[in-house]
Amino acid sequence: MVQVKYTIKNEEGLHARPASDFCKTASSFKSSITVIKDGEEFEAKSILMVLCIGAVKGDEIELRAEGEDEEEAVKALIETLDRE
Repeated sequence: MVQVKYTIKNEEGLHARPASDFCKTASSFKSSITVIKDGEEFEAKSILMVLCIGAVKGDEIELRAEGEDEEEAVKALIETLDRE
């Protein structure tokens, strides 16, 4: 299992377009991927769950991946979030 903390940098937070890109990236991996914010867990491959996170600029989230490609998954998700 790989778990890292990440601070949202996008001015508009994790809104529709970045959330869609995030889910698309998460879905490309076999690992189980969870986003944790304020103690609540959200399925990273579900656009509805990611939108429910309500993450805004400055919020800290945790990315947790578990599976055969967990390290690659977390790295790709951070790169996706950094692009937005």
